[in-house]
Amino acid sequence: MSGHSKWASIKHKKGALDQKRGKVFSKIVREISVAAKRGGGDPDANPHLRAVILKAKAVNMPADNVKNAIKKGTGELPGVIYEEVAYEGYGPGGVAVMVTCLSDNKNRTASEIRNIFDKRGGHMGGAGSVAWNFVKKGLITVDRATANEEKLFSIALDAGAEDFSADEKDVFEIYTPPENLEDVKKALDEKKIKYTVAEVTLVPKNTVKVTGKDAHQILELMSELEDQEDVQSVSSNFDVPDEIMEEAESEQ
Repeated sequence: MSGHSKWASIKHKKGALDQKRGKVFSKIVREISVAAKRGGGDPDANPHLRAVILKAKAVNMPADNVKNAIKKGTGELPGVIYEEVAYEGYGPGGVAVMVTCLSDNKNRTASEIRNIFDKRGGHMGGAGSVAWNFVKKGLITVDRATANEEKLFSIALDAGAEDFSADEKDVFEIYTPPENLEDVKKALDEKKIKYTVAEVTLVPKNTVKVTGKDAHQILELMSELEDQEDVQSVSSNFDVPDEIMEEAESEQ
């Protein structure tokens, strides 16, 4: 699982750069609109919408952008209709890849995702081909240098976490049921414990070790998929050597 959480950390650092180009705002606006369409525009009564609004605040999205996205979702303002669609496939070295998108044109999106897989040494799979290997979890990562392991472990479990692990040198990983993520985040906030990642994601049940050219290619595949405008999240079960992950991080 550490490979999954390390990629999540790289993705969030990359997101800080994308924010300057408006790419993060665009993706969050879509997510807000879909959440509001499905569960209504009141964040107090719509947990998914509430969580996405917190994500928007974390990247300093203007309040007007959030309000307009909600109104587009509820139909108070005209807007594009987005549908959630998932694509499954295999990357270099046989690793499993799950891609979740919000699209206004599923045929176009499918074609573009397939092209990215093909270009980066992977291939698309059919529905259910790799989904069985993933489970939805809340994931929080905390830099080891900023928190005491025993204290963090106690706070997280008391707030509803179900699993806790410590990477050898970098991060603590906290896993929660999706519905408990906000409670655990709140508990850490109250104790002023900073986290680098806090999101609901698909976590692999088992991993595949990849090295050399395959390792570089799977990270390139992940990065290009994340960059595609319709993509909301990408999950994989790769286990890549630390030195290659660090190279990828330095490139962001």
